[in-house]
Amino acid sequence: DHYAPCTLEGDVLTPFKKYIEACPIRYWNCRAAFQSVKSLRVRRGLLKSMVCSIKIQELLSDFVRETKAVFGKQLRGIYLHGSLAMGCFHERKSDVDLLVVVNKPLSMDQKRMYLEKILCLNERAPEKGIEMSVVLDKAMNPFCHPAPFEMHYSNAHRKSYKEDPEATLKRMIGTDRDLAAHVRIVNLYGITLFGEDKESVSSKVSHGDYLDALMYDIENAREDILEHPMYVTFSLCRVLAYVKTGKALSKKEGGMWALENVDKSFEEIILDALNAYETDADMSVSSDAAHRFAEEMLSDIQREIGQK
Repeated sequence: DHYAPCTLEGDVLTPFKKYIEACPIRYWNCRAAFQSVKSLRVRRGLLKSMVCSIKIQELLSDFVRETKAVFGKQLRGIYLHGSLAMGCFHERKSDVDLLVVVNKPLSMDQKRMYLEKILCLNERAPEKGIEMSVVLDKAMNPFCHPAPFEMHYSNAHRKSYKEDPEATLKRMIGTDRDLAAHVRIVNLYGITLFGEDKESVSSKVSHGDYLDALMYDIENAREDILEHPMYVTFSLCRVLAYVKTGKALSKKEGGMWALENVDKSFEEIILDALNAYETDADMSVSSDAAHRFAEEMLSDIQREIGQK
């Protein structure tokens, strides 16, 4: 009776068997949901969500172990941020956002070893992969904008590293305006996976630095919205929400806020973005509608900034 879903079709359970057995307490917490749902499709969805959660926990645990092995006493902390920390993670639409803080610059050998480990871990990550930055503690407290970084990895680096690892590693240092947004989310929602509390490692990111990072993210929104409609739609929504309310929202929260606060003529495009985020659907939008939305949102953002 404890493994109630075993009464479902065998092909549904087989891929998930080891995860259910590895975490019976987590399954027990979901048992009531399974018992209240008659639809096989919905039950399958609940089970997949539970398994995704367990797989992410395993991935994070291995990330911490590998990071400690490479950096040793240099490591001050590992912090989870982004959608996982903010409670709106989607297996296909979200990446796994991590910030690693060290107390000394990394050697090329450390970078090489660490990136090899990240590439292996990334094979087990969700579709959008791991996005992580390694930063020095002296740039975090007081926070320095644009923040320097020791190395950075996302799926965008995978191809170039495989083609020319040494050149990629040498380029993997500099400053990043985006880090102000990442650290602000660590300040507000971040989860300490290892090491010192986030409050002792990083000072708070100022309003001006956070806003600069947000504006940097949408500076090409007019051009990017057709290629990445869901991402750009949400980004514009959360930036407008921030300049109006001062609240740092997730992409999904930005979309929900916009439904209530943006001109109703844009309701369809916002709903399409939310639907794409919540489901496996891709978002499609006409060129005219996308450009009109981007232009109006950018104008509203600039107008709001000008009034303050």
